[in-house]
Amino acid sequence: MKILYSAIDQAVPGTKGGSVHVAAVAEGLAALGHEVTALITPGPGQPRPSPVRWVAMPPPFGSTHLRMARAGGIAQLARAIRPDAIVERYHNFGGEAIRAAREANAIAVLEVNAPVVDYAGSSKARLDRALLFEPMRRWREQLCALADVIVTPNAAILPPGIARERIYALEWGADTDRFHPGVEGQAPYVRLGVTTVAIFAGAFRSWHGAIHLVEAIKILRARGEKDVGAVLVGDGAELPRVRQAAAGIDTIVFTGALPHDRMPAALAGADIGVAPFDIAAHAPLSLGFYWSPLKIFEYMAAGLPVVAPAVDRIPSLVENGREGILYDGAQTEALADALVTLKHVELRRRLGAAARARAVRDYSWAAHCKALETAILQAQRHRQDTRG
Repeated sequence: MKILYSAIDQAVPGTKGGSVHVAAVAEGLAALGHEVTALITPGPGQPRPSPVRWVAMPPPFGSTHLRMARAGGIAQLARAIRPDAIVERYHNFGGEAIRAAREANAIAVLEVNAPVVDYAGSSKARLDRALLFEPMRRWREQLCALADVIVTPNAAILPPGIARERIYALEWGADTDRFHPGVEGQAPYVRLGVTTVAIFAGAFRSWHGAIHLVEAIKILRARGEKDVGAVLVGDGAELPRVRQAAAGIDTIVFTGALPHDRMPAALAGADIGVAPFDIAAHAPLSLGFYWSPLKIFEYMAAGLPVVAPAVDRIPSLVENGREGILYDGAQTEALADALVTLKHVELRRRLGAAARARAVRDYSWAAHCKALETAILQAQRHRQDTRG
């Protein structure tokens, strides 16, 4: 198939989860033999060598609110390529590619990993209602109506009334060939003499909960447990606050943002992967834990036992006592207790091996792209059948 993939507000290559996702899906579909043209914002450096045709088409002035200004250029490109499928990464102000699918007679695929519906108390919803006809809600619902296939980790964030056969619940994933135990290469940090290293990798936003890992290390030190350290990878608005909380603790290391190609070695140098999500800190998560967390899947692919709160969908992603330790986020010392439990090397090895096996089976990008391919082919057959 010829596939046009529009993710114009995502930088490739890049360090953010969205960038990793876009690169992995484009490369994964190309690896299945499809001719993939991907529209992106150019990131620093060059994408990894692959058959993907990368086309620089950032939104004007880098603003996601202006994505629709690229609609004409995307429609013109679609007429030249004549794709069989057009995939668009959803955004509230998007639609620049989905609308082109009808003219191109292509299967329209909408990737949704952020809420289409508004959460209770949303300021955006209040503004929309003030405009009388709720134009933003109507536009979002129209985008979903135009899609032949909607790919999302959680259907609860979609508007009601969408036919179930158009919705494909797919988790995002990890590159299980690049992330694995024993990756060669120097970890981009120093272990500082501790016996157990817990790693956090991701955006420093309040709901990602990085500060909870720092607080857990402080609790352990107060107990006299000084052989558990932490490495925190990434940046974001919460980083200054987390650094301040960690001031004076020599067993906590901050690396800053790392290129994604250094992450396999970063994880391989650690012993535990921590995803201390704090869903109460992010109002949209009142709709449910709609994320498909890359960090968890990459930890698992690297053979790390996962430590995370037992909230919402997380227990379906990581089985407590089999692939990691899930804790009660409402208990102040529960994360610290989980880290102490995983000081035992044999337990870490057993949980890490199970995590790796599940990542390969359920959470590889190869599996995700194969399922996406199947969804597109099914939509093509359905269209052919209905047209006779």
